[in-house]
Amino acid sequence: MTPPPLLRMRGAAFRYGTREVFAGLDLDVFRGEVLTILGANGCGKSTLLRCLGGALALNAGSVGFDGADLAALDAGARARRIGFLFQQHTPSFPFKVIDVVGMGRAPHLGVFGGPSVKDLELAAQALERVGMLALRDRPYTEISGGERQLVLLARTLAQAPEVILLDEPTAHLDLRHQVQTLQTVGALAAQGVTMVMTSHDPNHAFLFPGRVAMMAEGSWVSIGRAAEAITPATLAATYGIEVGIASVPGRGGAAAIPVCSPWLA
Repeated sequence: MTPPPLLRMRGAAFRYGTREVFAGLDLDVFRGEVLTILGANGCGKSTLLRCLGGALALNAGSVGFDGADLAALDAGARARRIGFLFQQHTPSFPFKVIDVVGMGRAPHLGVFGGPSVKDLELAAQALERVGMLALRDRPYTEISGGERQLVLLARTLAQAPEVILLDEPTAHLDLRHQVQTLQTVGALAAQGVTMVMTSHDPNHAFLFPGRVAMMAEGSWVSIGRAAEAITPATLAATYGIEVGIASVPGRGGAAAIPVCSPWLA
């Protein structure tokens, strides 16, 4: 029997002024899964993610969270249960890395409360989970962009949400930090954290046992397990180009891994 979804979007529509971004979208997100949202630039992925987490209000439709109306939760309650990791963040002040991560505890503090020793312990644990604990006392302004992205992921973890929404988490990262970020996403899902991730790279969806939702021109092209939903036809409908799919051997005799590329078309 399929469990009820943790996040349930029905009939969702959003527009900026007179420009409709998407309309009539339904989407279920289940507890502990990685859902990857794929689509070309401007198709509405980032806007959808913000609506799914309550950062933007829908023009029509609804989002339910754990059986309740998400819109009925105040900002503090949403922040304790849903975390965001956005594409870019420009550092302004040379806070220590541990203090930046500690800011993730803000939804759990009082109006005038500061982080406690326990909060800083949780921040250190979050840094350790993403492999950045060695940077805890470095100024945030002096670490690399890839390190900064992992520190921001640690800040989101310190928030202790049930769901983390990641907007292009590997954008602008070198290969090493892409791998670190995606490995962390998979590990968190294995620990029961629900992850919803937008990406430009369909290959990312093949890395996780969860589902993929492919989007074009404000509507769904395909939703399902990556191995079934990602096909040359759905890739062409999503990106407007021909894309081929091949398989490469898994490491150590593991099952073959699908790989897609326009150069294989």
